[in-house]
Amino acid sequence: MEDQDRSGTAANPDKKAGVGSPVKDPEPTFFQEAKIFNDPVHGHITIHPLCVKIMDTIQFQRLRYIKQLGCCYQVYPGAAHNRFEHSLGVSHLAGTFCKKLQQKQPDLKITPKDVLCVQIAGLCHDLGHGPFSHMFDNAFIPAVIKGSKWKHEKASMAMIDHLIEENDLMKDFVKFNLEDDITFIKELIDGPPENKDNPWPYEGRLQDQSFLYEIVANKESGIDVDKWDYFLRDSHSLGMNISFDCHRLMDFSRVIEVKGKKHICFRDKEEGNLYDMFHTRYLLHRRAYQHKVTKIIEEMYVDALVKANGHYLVAGKEGKQMKMSEAIDDMVAYTKLTDDVILQIMRSPDENLKESIEILERAQKRELYPFIGEYQPQFDCSKENIPKWKDAIVSLSNQNPEDGGQQLTEDQLVIHVVKFNYGMGDKNPIDKVHFYSKKNEIIESKKKTVSRMLPGSFEQKVIRIYCKCKPEELQLRKEATECVEKWWDNVVKGLEEFTTDVSSE
Repeated sequence: MEDQDRSGTAANPDKKAGVGSPVKDPEPTFFQEAKIFNDPVHGHITIHPLCVKIMDTIQFQRLRYIKQLGCCYQVYPGAAHNRFEHSLGVSHLAGTFCKKLQQKQPDLKITPKDVLCVQIAGLCHDLGHGPFSHMFDNAFIPAVIKGSKWKHEKASMAMIDHLIEENDLMKDFVKFNLEDDITFIKELIDGPPENKDNPWPYEGRLQDQSFLYEIVANKESGIDVDKWDYFLRDSHSLGMNISFDCHRLMDFSRVIEVKGKKHICFRDKEEGNLYDMFHTRYLLHRRAYQHKVTKIIEEMYVDALVKANGHYLVAGKEGKQMKMSEAIDDMVAYTKLTDDVILQIMRSPDENLKESIEILERAQKRELYPFIGEYQPQFDCSKENIPKWKDAIVSLSNQNPEDGGQQLTEDQLVIHVVKFNYGMGDKNPIDKVHFYSKKNEIIESKKKTVSRMLPGSFEQKVIRIYCKCKPEELQLRKEATECVEKWWDNVVKGLEEFTTDVSSE
């Protein structure tokens, strides 16, 4: 019987893996064990046998049940894709990019092992995402563990170890001579180990191969295959057209030594394409990721999960019952946390989950926390100022409960400081990119001649305010609106007085 690929068609034994083959042709068994997937973004992609072994585990299959865009799906019905297909796409692009460099520059001595490690890193980079993706580590964990610095990348590292041990995959890593490369794979995802001050902090590869660390997760310029895949995949699902071309960027890339380190550099004529790439990021955040309805549904989900944290438990190692917030340190328990936690809570008969269920049902019925207003500050603002702003807004409330009014409280206000940028705050990420000329010589950015319409500022901040009131609490919503408007008028007036005082000196 012919080996069948995941799309239901027979795998082609004559087809090379990916775009371009390694220096040494794969063993014949590669074509028997590799799988071909029909991806809606990249077309037919070939997955390496070891990657297939990783994919066919409970730990990896879990990604099928975590939405790539979290609560964005509640606003954009097309945004139904999951971390699973994104991970396959990143692995494919990582292998494609690495092989192109291998073919164009044999002197780099990129081995088939290097290519496979980069592919595995792309495949496993999101193993640590929790329910509703970034909502879990950016909002839920900080709400229940004050001051926490935990990020999903930490869980990805732990999940790789757990996946290998739980499924006895070390023998498969040995089969492909990767038993000593697991540290390298982790470094490709999360950067160098902590507390390393030496000039070359990585352990997986020597400094001569520094460029390999810029393919999956580029810590310097932010240009990597992870972004390329989610830009393409998200825009496809959201119904948005984008103009940048990642395959053209790969074709016009070279590894060149800059200040003692080998970096992936791009042709100078691709600078406009890169600006398109970063502008795509800005547009996706503006229109979808940071959409005002997306963010308030996320706020409601977080409120529900925080209230459920001590009552909705999952079994960890040796059957120990753990809170959701404790599962981040136990990969057995963490494997069981996916987006369906919301449905499990809603269906639970536990009276302790009653408040959580009420909030989730409100979100389902679109009885959302009302949006009060959005303001563009002309001053430097940060999340640290939010408690002070809430106090100022509440102080303007003149409702007296004894007279039938409803006093506004700080707990009823939700304030978000939303940032839209090119990925590096108020800095221009192009300044971190290395360009080369037609003669393969390193040159400086030509941003002054790329276009006169480039942004003068690379970050925009807005303040959004909501009120946690129920649909029937019309008086409270009106009170919140009036207090917020007064507060903003005072802020603007204060800024004008400050400007006048300074200019008159």
